[in-house]
Amino acid sequence: MATLLVFEFPSTGPFGAEAVDAYRELAEDIAGEPDLVWKVWTEDPAREVAGGVYLFASEGAAVGYVEKHTKRLEGFGISGIQAVKYQVNEELSKIDRAVLHVD
Repeated sequence: MATLLVFEFPSTGPFGAEAVDAYRELAEDIAGEPDLVWKVWTEDPAREVAGGVYLFASEGAAVGYVEKHTKRLEGFGISGIQAVKYQVNEELSKIDRAVLHVD
């Protein structure tokens, strides 16, 4: 079953174009995660938070990624990490044009 993850954590940047330069290698590493369908990078400089929304093809891969990415962020000195996992109702999501699989 498809599983959606939402990560949010405190961040003072970089944001925008500066984040692209700073996090390109990390993005390339994340792209290789098993069962990752997609990730949307999120940021809100006014609230000083960053994170992402991830879709995984399986719950097991999502759970494993929460553990891995939380440890990685903590290794960067980040605390206050929030990770929330949701089951995806695939049938309803397809009606609303959700892209749930990569062919």
